[in-house]
Order: sequence, then C-alpha cells, then structure tokens
Amino acid sequence: LFSEWAGVSPKKFLQYLSLDFAKSMLKAQQATLFDVALETGLSGTSRLHDLFLNIEGMTPGEYKNGGEQLRIQYSFAESIFGKIIIASTDKGICYLAFVEDTEEYAFQLLLKKFPNAQYIQGTPLIHQQALQLFAKDWSHPEEIKLHLKGSPFQLKVWEALLKIPAGKLSTYGTIASELNNSKACRAVGSAIGKNPIAFLIPCHRVIQSTGIFGGYHWGPTRKTAMIGWEAALSVT
Repeated sequence: LFSEWAGVSPKKFLQYLSLDFAKSMLKAQQATLFDVALETGLSGTSRLHDLFLNIEGMTPGEYKNGGEQLRIQYSFAESIFGKIIIASTDKGICYLAFVEDTEEYAFQLLLKKFPNAQYIQGTPLIHQQALQLFAKDWSHPEEIKLHLKGSPFQLKVWEALLKIPAGKLSTYGTIASELNNSKACRAVGSAIGKNPIAFLIPCHRVIQSTGIFGGYHWGPTRKTAMIGWEAALSVT
C-alpha cells in the first residue's frame, strides 16, 4: 500500500529521510563523517558512503566539500522563453535555469548547488551550442554534453526525458513503465522536479495521463508556450 501511494518502498522512504538528515549535519556542522553516520543511525562510514552513492550519486565527502574541485563557467542569455543562466564544467552543461528575479539572485541559486566551486563568468562554445536549441536548430543535439549529478533513479528518469522527441509528449505513468516500475509515478514526478537543466532536459514534455499539462517549476504559462512552440516546429 505504501509503495503504491508513494511510488517508493518504506525502506527507500526511510533512506531518503536519513539522507536529508545527514546532509543537514554536513552543511550545518563541522562533524566528521563518522559522527554523521552514527547520528544518522548507521553502523559506520561505509554505510553512509553507500547511502549517498545510491541516492545522491556522490560520496559524502564530495557533498561536504560542495564541489570545491570544480571550475564552473556561467553566463546569462536571452531566450524566446525568457532570460536564462547557464553553467558548465569541463565535462558539460551542469545547470540551466530561467532568471525569475535579478541576475544576482539567479547566480546565488547556482552558488547553492556548488558552494565551493570556482566560478568564472564567460561564454564558452558549449554554451553557444546549447543556446542553438532555442534558435530552432535541432540538427545536432548530441553535440551538447551534460554533466549531471543525481541518484541512479534520477539519472534514469532524466535519460528517459531526453528520449522524448521535440513536439511529442509523454506522461508520468509512461516514464514509470519504461523504467519497469509502473507504480513509481510519484517518484518519477519528484525526479522530474529536481531536473537541474531546464529545457535541455525536456521535463516540459511530460503531462498528466488525463491530458492536463500539469505543473512546471518555471510556471504553467512557460510550459504551455514550450509545448506549443515545439509542436509548431515539428510540422513545419
């Protein structure tokens, strides 16, 4: 009953709660990984390590240092759906979001994702390639490399989103079925909501099974515009 309602098992749900508690300790205190493991109710650092890898897609140490080994380039640009902030590492695009307030506020939101990274404002070639998707150039999407951080389940959901063709739509239930877990609609929705790369990972192409477009992190009006724009391109 729990899995049917929540989309995850009780065990997995408790793991999420434990992970959130461990993350709060790593952020707020100068606690050792051993202390965090014990306070979380785990038998040792190896269990904490496994918990972070299985759900967060990184080690506890990597989470604690906030990406201090990363060199991130970021820039602002105008798109037909509004101003965006885009960021990349040497591996690919790691962040794309619509600017809802000021550029400074948008940068602060990026900073929260990787608080200890080195930031350089600039427009590398990979940013220019990504921006071409807003200019009706869909000819070489494989040229845009992504650098994603997430749990194995989140990565599978985001990969499924990338397989939805432009101008087409899918549903939460369909994606859950593609992942061989038809009851995981809520978990799929949660993973979609944590998509760190707006538009390029097309979470706007997912709607409810009833045909209702449903919610969208960047607003239902923007989602409707995206769906309509892509539908028009697919028939021209």
